[in-house]
Amino acid sequence: MRTRRYSLRTEQAYLDWVRRFILFHGKRHPREMGEQEIVEFLTYLATKQNVSASTQNQALSALVFLYQQFLERKLGRLDGALRATRPARVPVVLTRAEVRALLAHVRPPYRLMAELLYGSGLRLLECLRLRVKDVDFGYSRIVVRSGKGEKDRVTMLPGRLRQAVKEHLAHAKAVHERDLQSGFGSVHLPDALQRKYPKHRWR
Repeated sequence: MRTRRYSLRTEQAYLDWVRRFILFHGKRHPREMGEQEIVEFLTYLATKQNVSASTQNQALSALVFLYQQFLERKLGRLDGALRATRPARVPVVLTRAEVRALLAHVRPPYRLMAELLYGSGLRLLECLRLRVKDVDFGYSRIVVRSGKGEKDRVTMLPGRLRQAVKEHLAHAKAVHERDLQSGFGSVHLPDALQRKYPKHRWR
């Protein structure tokens, strides 16, 4: 999964489904099982666990990955599984007044994050991993790096948040400077950059 650039969340979810599949069948090795056991597990999720259709589909994707990519075994038809239904739901859309009232109850520093999620369309992890270099005040945009599917994209930086983001960055810089003086302040480096530049102080 790492070589295929799957997200960490997907990796953790797939591993958990494989573990639950093995435990459900009495800790039998997956090589000893096949389509029938997968059908039984998926049916159990739908009938006994009452999982949603998306949850059942994620479990199926994890098991297909296990057999076809890891064990290199092509699976046959899995039509026998009772599939969880996806009921039709009317989406709940808040009015602008409701959004303002909701955000008014979010305390700093989480309020700025919530406003960015709402105003820029960022996913939660995308917001948490946002880097200084990807906030472009000149073009009022945010560059999202390695988003869902390891894809980059550009989204808007709401005008009313520009000053708040600038103030946050100034505060973060001051905290970082203090951390560096105390011998801390390290950051996550993607892929093999840490080994490539072992003595470089990344900021």
